[in-house]
Amino acid sequence: MIASGVLGGGIGERAWWLNTQVDRFYSRTDPEQHVLEIAAELGLGGPGVGLLTAADVNRVTAAEDGGVRAVATVGLGLPVRAAAPDDELAAGYVPGTINVLVVVPVPLSDAALVNLVITLTEAKTQALGEAGVPGTGTSSDAVCIACPATPATPAATAGRPEPFGGPRSVWGSRAARAVHRAVADGTADWLRRVTTDGGYLVPESDLG
Repeated sequence: MIASGVLGGGIGERAWWLNTQVDRFYSRTDPEQHVLEIAAELGLGGPGVGLLTAADVNRVTAAEDGGVRAVATVGLGLPVRAAAPDDELAAGYVPGTINVLVVVPVPLSDAALVNLVITLTEAKTQALGEAGVPGTGTSSDAVCIACPATPATPAATAGRPEPFGGPRSVWGSRAARAVHRAVADGTADWLRRVTTDGGYLVPESDLG
C-alpha cells in the first residue's frame, strides 16, 4: 500500500485498512495511538493503515472500473484551494475530510504508486469542480492505494510490477474513473444534506 494516513503512511506491505469516524470537534493529540486502539478492538493484527474522518462512514460511496475498486467518504465542511494565499487559510481548521481507498488487482512499482496518488487526486478534484465545490479538496484529505505485493499469476504482469500510474495508463485511467465516480456520488450526497452552522457547511445529521 501507499498511504497518507495518520497510521501506516508511506509505502510498504500492510495487512488492513481502517477508516475511523470521529467527532467533528475531535481533539486527541495522539491519533496514531487512537487508531491502534480501535484496530486492537476489532482484532486487526499486523501493520495496517488508519485514517480519521469527521464524515459519516456509513454513507460510504463506491465504484468499480475494469477490476479497480474505489471507496470514498466525503465531508466538505471547509473546502480549500490547495494554492490559496495565507490570508485565505486564516479561518482555521475544520474537519471535513475526503478519504479515498483504491484497490488495484495487479502489482504496481513504487513509482507507479506515487504517480497514481497524483492521478487520483486529480480525479477527486475534477469531481469537486464539476459539483461546484469551491476548493480542490479539504485540508485533511487522505488516500490509500492497495495492490498485491506479487502477481496472482506470473503471466499477469510478466513477472514485473506495472511501471505506470498516470491518467492515460491502463490502471491509472481505470482508477481515476472509479475515484471520480465515488467522490462525485459522495459529494452529491453530502451537498443534498448540508445546512449552515456558524458559517460552515455541515450535514444536518451532525448537528443532532
